[in-house]
Amino acid sequence: MKRYSTFILAVVFAGTLYAQNAAPAQPAQTANPLSAELKQMYNGVKNNLTKMAEKMPEEHYSFKATAEIRTFGQLIGHVADSQARTCSALGGEMKSLNAGAKTSKADLVAALKESFALCDKVVDSMTDAKATEMVTMGNRQSTRLGALARTISHSNEEYGYMAVYLRLKNIIPPSSEGR
Repeated sequence: MKRYSTFILAVVFAGTLYAQNAAPAQPAQTANPLSAELKQMYNGVKNNLTKMAEKMPEEHYSFKATAEIRTFGQLIGHVADSQARTCSALGGEMKSLNAGAKTSKADLVAALKESFALCDKVVDSMTDAKATEMVTMGNRQSTRLGALARTISHSNEEYGYMAVYLRLKNIIPPSSEGR
């Protein structure tokens, strides 16, 4: 998955550079095209995950598709903790939500929304110039754009897993509504 995310990021970056160089006569729609696309992707997964967490009934938060994997609630907690860890670090602080230890729907939805609030600050302040700044994330160096792209990719991946949980309970996932 890491290679796939890196590949997608490289394609978006190369495509943006090509588009800027291939058609100089057209005015740019935004001064920050890379971060604008990242914000679109972030807002999409934020919308889907928030709606999904709210849509799943409380009694199904303990549901596991198979015995070996996480419950729906544990997946919500995992996403919230992962996002909070990355976005708080990018925001200059280290904040833990400890969402993985929560079990009630209300607590998990609140933790997910808190993780998005942390990410909102980072995403809203992103510019293309800031996107290329190097940051230390754990034991690796990364651009701000790369760190956020990996977080968005991870959140989308987890959304895909959780969509199966909803389908198994005859609930239509938010991304499939209205189709």
